[in-house]
Amino acid sequence: MPAKNVNSSLWEPVIGLEVHVQLNTNSKIFSSAPVTVSVEPNRAANAVDLALPGTLPVLNKKVVEKAILFGMATAGRIASRCRFDRKNYFYPDLPKGYQITQLTEPIIEGGTLEVRVDDGSIRQVELVRAHLEEDAGKSIHGKYAGKTGIDLNRAGTPLLEVVTAPQLNTPDEASACFRTLHRLVTWLDICDGNLNEGSMRCDANISVRRHGETQLGERTEIKNLNSFRFVERALKHEIDRQISILETGGEIVRETRLYDVERDETRSMRGKELAHDYRYFPDPDLLPVAITQEMIRAARSAMPELPEARCSRYIDELGLPAETAHRLTQEKAFSDYFESAFAIAGNAKLTANWVLGNVAATLNRNEISIENLQLSGPQLGEIVKNIVDGIVSDASAKQVFEHVLATKSNVADAIGQQRESLMSDERDLKALVQRVLDGNPIQVEEYRKGKKKILGYLVGQVMSAAKGKIDPKKVNQALTEILASD
Repeated sequence: MPAKNVNSSLWEPVIGLEVHVQLNTNSKIFSSAPVTVSVEPNRAANAVDLALPGTLPVLNKKVVEKAILFGMATAGRIASRCRFDRKNYFYPDLPKGYQITQLTEPIIEGGTLEVRVDDGSIRQVELVRAHLEEDAGKSIHGKYAGKTGIDLNRAGTPLLEVVTAPQLNTPDEASACFRTLHRLVTWLDICDGNLNEGSMRCDANISVRRHGETQLGERTEIKNLNSFRFVERALKHEIDRQISILETGGEIVRETRLYDVERDETRSMRGKELAHDYRYFPDPDLLPVAITQEMIRAARSAMPELPEARCSRYIDELGLPAETAHRLTQEKAFSDYFESAFAIAGNAKLTANWVLGNVAATLNRNEISIENLQLSGPQLGEIVKNIVDGIVSDASAKQVFEHVLATKSNVADAIGQQRESLMSDERDLKALVQRVLDGNPIQVEEYRKGKKKILGYLVGQVMSAAKGKIDPKKVNQALTEILASD
């Protein structure tokens, strides 16, 4: 059960994350077997993955290239030489009896993440390292009565394990850090970021100490958290649990724990192993990897504009509010959509309003991603440009937007049809304008006394009476003519 009545104000949590990022290569890190989760158990595991006698691992070059890209994006130190080690332990879903990983010579050391927390401030979170390794298989419980099934499809899947320094102090910060890392690796297109399928999994190391102390307390590790919300909830429970133990004179036991979603609590899995328990040693089947300058140059040329840089550009060059810029740069595909629309529309604020308003609402309503929207960025830009140029009203543009989505027609045809449906009979238009003027005698008198800004109000009244189905330019013209003739 969750701990109760703890005085958390006297204590400071210290949190570090270890995030396993599944690299989106077609084949596995040391074999030619496909990386997939959509086939029957054990159908995507070959002889190398199964560790059959006589098989040897061969490193997938794409894995190295994606790791280098991450290192450059986080300003980490990319090793000129890295090496693979064997981490020895027995578990049913680990066919070889060891995992190939990197201990003493990882591919990336250092680096930072800019983490935006709830109050809008930015935390510079240091990274200790990022190293390559293979994933294990998966144990399947509950499918067979009294037995556990083993699915080795995941065995050998390439992982980049990213380790942060113990610098996070609240569950909110830890969740924000995980979210920031998710945004970065999907932005770089080195991971698909599918949390439900295990493409990113987070292990959280947590200890508490009294405020003012500098020495870290004993820590526990919460394994395999696969959502931002679960990271937050699991850490909140574990912090309260540890404080409750310490305040009653107990001691924290170093151990590995899991988070029970249904009970909203952490439970002990096993004692926490130390490095020497795994008997690490260099893998004799794999040569050290040399990272060449050519590989560095290739990664640099493939590097996209990073999200924080793009966010700053939106604020400084396009004049967008900080919150708007931040929302536009949460996903690269979403941000690219805005970019392509703005390139046509030429009005950043109006384009941003449409992307974050009508477009986002459509995505949420239909539960689709921006890639599946039946209206491209340039098409949206064309709609917005017609608003800017005064060809269509905002209300008419929304109807064009919906028409293009529904019929997959081009924007020009949709606007043509929309304009044909507008009130075109001059006599009807003048009659409507006259009714509005008759109903607003005070405003008419003020206009004739020289308050020309009243015209905008009167235009709005006519547009409202016509429910937007009228050309605002014609309304303005008709009002001006009638007011001048009286």
